[in-house]
Amino acid sequence: MTLDGCAVVTGIGVLAATGLGVDAYWKATLAGESGIRRLERFDPARYSAELAGQVPDFEVADHLPSRLIPQTDRVTRLALVAADQALADAGVGAASYADFEMGVVTSNGSGGFEFTHTEINKLWTQGPGRVSVYESFAWFYAANTGQISIRNGMRGPSGVLVAEQAGGLDAIGQARRNLRRDAKLMITGGVESSFDPWGWVSHCASGQVSTDRDPATAYLPFDTGARGYVPGEGGAILVVERADAADARGASSYGRIAGHASTFDPPPDSGLPSNLGRALTLALADAGVAPGDVDAVFADSAGVPDLDRVEAAALAEVFGPSGVPVTAPKSGSGRLCAGGGPLDVATALLAMRDEVIPPTPNVRSVPAEYRIDLVLEPRSAGLGVVVVLARGRGGFNSALVLTKS
Repeated sequence: MTLDGCAVVTGIGVLAATGLGVDAYWKATLAGESGIRRLERFDPARYSAELAGQVPDFEVADHLPSRLIPQTDRVTRLALVAADQALADAGVGAASYADFEMGVVTSNGSGGFEFTHTEINKLWTQGPGRVSVYESFAWFYAANTGQISIRNGMRGPSGVLVAEQAGGLDAIGQARRNLRRDAKLMITGGVESSFDPWGWVSHCASGQVSTDRDPATAYLPFDTGARGYVPGEGGAILVVERADAADARGASSYGRIAGHASTFDPPPDSGLPSNLGRALTLALADAGVAPGDVDAVFADSAGVPDLDRVEAAALAEVFGPSGVPVTAPKSGSGRLCAGGGPLDVATALLAMRDEVIPPTPNVRSVPAEYRIDLVLEPRSAGLGVVVVLARGRGGFNSALVLTKS
């Protein structure tokens, strides 16, 4: 299969700080609600940052069989539940496709942090005989892909991508490539969770996490008061199918994955500019659309002034000053590492379905120098082409183009 744009999204599963499941998340997103609050899994008082976007009311025993719980980290449990949601939404059952026609490609930036740190603590304090045998794989970046494929009998082309925030979009791009070959259905996207004390230290060590204690002002991308981001957990898992296969089983779709591109930035001390704009331009070319055809952009939205300035400049370079509406709904759920891009993709597909651009929560004052049309309240709009951007620490850039048909 070599046709361009053959990948359509037929199912969505969402777990985020602003809602469990698509309906709850979308309602909160349109209302501009925020799920950012003080960390609850341990006392964060002695750390530089205290706020996070935590998935609320998630009782794993309500969603997964008991045999899976001892062998999985929280991040894998979130991924399994989101995959179950997406498959149910797509109406995919055991008889829909043969096992080798279905594959899984996810992204993960931190692996099973909490699981492995718990087991290492046992090793130090109780000895090796107390360490779980599941430590051999539960910590690994590919655990989400493996557990989803096993649970659903998917033996087709599979893998995992690790590129921090950009990795979620790259996973979707790889799923699209697999559909151009032999696969008919791919589970893709990404989720994250690393809110144990060790994981929290790794977030804070970046130097980009907001130390503001007020949830209303801690994460303000593109705002004059921007002072860093708030980490979040969760993300989105998608069912992506080859268009002809989806048509053959009578499935409806949210939209088409029309284009994707990735670039890498030069070293920070090189004096060379970011390649984010190049990723955007290449993705548009891959989709066969012009900048003027784009109806909205879901921005990476770092919340760090220098990084916001770079993204705003890339948008102005490609679209012209204030040339396209830009939104950053993740300011209500937190920055989700590998889960952020897929959650933005899910949000963009829902926006296209309902013809409304969701707002950027809490942001009120955008510097004129950015020259972007940041959406601060829900905005009705016909959305035929939408772009999602993501950047990862270390220089990763990714852009994904979605079309309504």
